[in-house]
Amino acid sequence: MADNMDKDRVVIFDTTLRDGEQSPGCSMNLEEKLRIAEALAAMGVDVIEAGFPIASEGDFEAVNEIAKSVKGPAICGLSRATKGDIDRAAEALKPAERKRIHTFISTSPLHMKFKLQMDPEDVHQAVIDSVSHARSHTDDVEWSPEDGSRTEHDFLCRCVESAIDAGAGTINIPDTVGYAVPDEFGALIDMLMNRVPNIDKAIISVHCHNDLGLAVANSLAAVKAGARQVECTINGIGERAGNASMEEIVMALRTRADVMPYTTNIVTEHIMKASRLLSSITGFQVQPNKAIVGANAFAHESGIHQDGVLKNAATYEIMTPESVGLTKSNIVLGKHSGRHAFKEKARDLGYDLGDNALQSAFKRFKDLADLKKEVFDEDIIALIDDQGSGVEEALSLVSLEVNCGTVHTPPKAAMTMRILGDEKSCDATGDGPVDAAFNCIKTLFPHNARLQLYQVHAVTEGTDAQAEVSVRLEEDGRTVNGMAADTDTLVASCRAYIMALNKLLVKRQKTAPEALSA
Repeated sequence: MADNMDKDRVVIFDTTLRDGEQSPGCSMNLEEKLRIAEALAAMGVDVIEAGFPIASEGDFEAVNEIAKSVKGPAICGLSRATKGDIDRAAEALKPAERKRIHTFISTSPLHMKFKLQMDPEDVHQAVIDSVSHARSHTDDVEWSPEDGSRTEHDFLCRCVESAIDAGAGTINIPDTVGYAVPDEFGALIDMLMNRVPNIDKAIISVHCHNDLGLAVANSLAAVKAGARQVECTINGIGERAGNASMEEIVMALRTRADVMPYTTNIVTEHIMKASRLLSSITGFQVQPNKAIVGANAFAHESGIHQDGVLKNAATYEIMTPESVGLTKSNIVLGKHSGRHAFKEKARDLGYDLGDNALQSAFKRFKDLADLKKEVFDEDIIALIDDQGSGVEEALSLVSLEVNCGTVHTPPKAAMTMRILGDEKSCDATGDGPVDAAFNCIKTLFPHNARLQLYQVHAVTEGTDAQAEVSVRLEEDGRTVNGMAADTDTLVASCRAYIMALNKLLVKRQKTAPEALSA
């Protein structure tokens, strides 16, 4: 173990902004990435992998801006084992107080033969050359053998030893395709700890994917075997089935310190805030039964469970809701509530709003209170999350009017949109009111994107509930999500569709290189 590392502390390396953004539909603009990075810093994350600078101008700009403005965590940029990638990452990271270059190359027989088409000796030399070049830019270099869990042990040990000799202070072992099981993965880390002669000069890290639902279990098995950095994402987002979930890793270590006596620097009370922020930005809803951050994580419907919890919460709750940022507020809001009460309620729910955001959210709250008899916590969360980035979008909804029902066949929609500053209007019909409204959008802003998902759920109970709508669009292999909430389901639907189109316009500018997985 590296001398500067507390032997019982686990470094939390968050890759929400890099690997997490590879989720289909999970593209974020610069302002959104900055908001996520600030939330991660406030949580106490040790390392933020801000992006892959060589991938596109957008990725370079995001890493560079985060390096300029986010203080506290080390800011990391990913690069393949090439001089151009590494130099681009170094340039993007230049403003950071603490910077890390993370470089990788495939080492499994399968990847070397079919993906890289390189001999093992050439791969080994590339490891040495890439780490040495990265080290010329910064003292903090991380190296990863892509598909590490399927790499031959002798070759893996050789590459790890050479990477450390070349200057890598962190060695990350990825389970790139989520193939490992906990005993096997723990044994792999144990093998490296025992066979690599200079292993004490580096921190061993792990990066597990969730294809078999074992990413968290594999990560914890690795920690028990000696790994002291875990790479993870908020809500477990990531390509395919996702990555190890940061909140699950952190709360497992905190809750089961009796069998895993390790600590992290994470302020766990910020977990729900970060989870909600990411969901609102990406449009990826957290499943209700998701551990730690799901809506049902602290809900008890069984009569036996309810009785036990009322008598002593520890009977059925192994952690408190407050420990992850869920607080119970006694402030009840209505149409006569003032700005101060609204601000306190927002703070109780995990939102610290600036003056402009507070003004916008409070105005929407007053509009909502005029429409609803009762305004619930879930309503406040939905309207704050639905405020958008504050940046003027290329496309926006100005007005919508729909005629439908038994006497209006086919349903008809009349819409006005603002498109790049100009207002345009049209009428359209469809199979239903949503189809008619979406046909208006297609007429006003022609595009070939295919609607993959249209999903509506009520934020609260009652016929006056806000509708929260999720829309997923696909175009030429690119997928984007949009989410919006409104008491009018059709308005929410159109705003969600338009939000997705705005994200698609951003994503059209991105051209990622072939190799993104580490």
